Amino acid sequence: AVVSTQSGHYGRGIQILFEDPLALSPHVFTMTGQSGILYGMGNPLLDMAAVVDANYLMKYGLDANNAILAEDKHRPIYEELLGENFKVSYSPGGATQNTIRVAQHYLNYPGATSFVGCIGKDSFGEKLKACMKKEGINTNYLINATAPTGVCAVLLTGGNRSLVTRLDAANEYTYEHLVGAETWKMVTTAQFYYVAGFFLTVSPKSMQSVGEHAVKENKCFCMNLSAPFLSQFFKEPMQSVLPYVDILFGNEDEYRAFASNFGIASTDLNVIATKIGAMPKKNSKRSRIVIVTQGDKPTIVFREGRIKEYPIVPVPAEKIIDTNGAGDAFAGGFLSEYVKNKDIETCVSSGSHAAAMIIQVSGCTLPDRN
Repeated sequence: AVVSTQSGHYGRGIQILFEDPLALSPHVFTMTGQSGILYGMGNPLLDMAAVVDANYLMKYGLDANNAILAEDKHRPIYEELLGENFKVSYSPGGATQNTIRVAQHYLNYPGATSFVGCIGKDSFGEKLKACMKKEGINTNYLINATAPTGVCAVLLTGGNRSLVTRLDAANEYTYEHLVGAETWKMVTTAQFYYVAGFFLTVSPKSMQSVGEHAVKENKCFCMNLSAPFLSQFFKEPMQSVLPYVDILFGNEDEYRAFASNFGIASTDLNVIATKIGAMPKKNSKRSRIVIVTQGDKPTIVFREGRIKEYPIVPVPAEKIIDTNGAGDAFAGGFLSEYVKNKDIETCVSSGSHAAAMIIQVSGCTLPDRN
């Protein structure tokens, strides 16, 4: 039995198709709650998912299970996927956007969540807006008139996925849009904030500003480490944002990469989580929670000076279709309970159920409530 809870990426796709909506969604409920209680900010993308072989990955120097930003040598991938040799499925994505969508699905009342990011003035951008509206999520996208909506090539080999992202418009988000009246109202309305680490490559100033607000008002600020390369190549912005983080998500590879780049001389995940939990923090009223997902092994949680492991929801290997978006789903499921002040065991269980649901479908696919 295997469950993969790999962390978020630039573009995880979410479609609205599922045959048995509640089979793996025991925590779904209906309630009336605070509008916009959970705010997300990140890189909205369109996913292009296709099955490829090992030779195709080798052609572009790609690992079977990784997430990278596209370099010039990767540019042909997007055109090649449109050719006759591949069957491509399209779905809206983006790490933070997917987490917010999963949380909205589990909270299940209109307007519970909100999301902000930058898209292009094109049909893909319109599709993203329409999808979010249909799902009851408040949005205020910055529209860039010159850059197209970002895309992510999701290259599937067996149960693995290699993600190659072209940010395009998503890379053009501005601090000025954040502090504009409409967006900042979303920020001040929310009580919880979630941002994937990928946004460190776009607008760390925006992340810091939201973090400052969270500290001032004693609200909860959450971040995902998202990918190993961020700790190495975006160490400075990560250092600037980490003191604001109340809850940190990530998988084992991301935490070990963080340790290697931030002077933690250990590969032991319990040690790493404990040391990160003790790092300087702006809001002394909230102790930091560090959550480490590690595939088919128990989820590690550091909280209030202690380490505890929680079981995952087992999924038979033959039922695993695509690990794409499992980490995003885990964070969404977790936060859907955390915003209701549920205990950590309930939150982790909800996260694990969400991840288990997602890996049994193509992309990060949500049940259709209809």
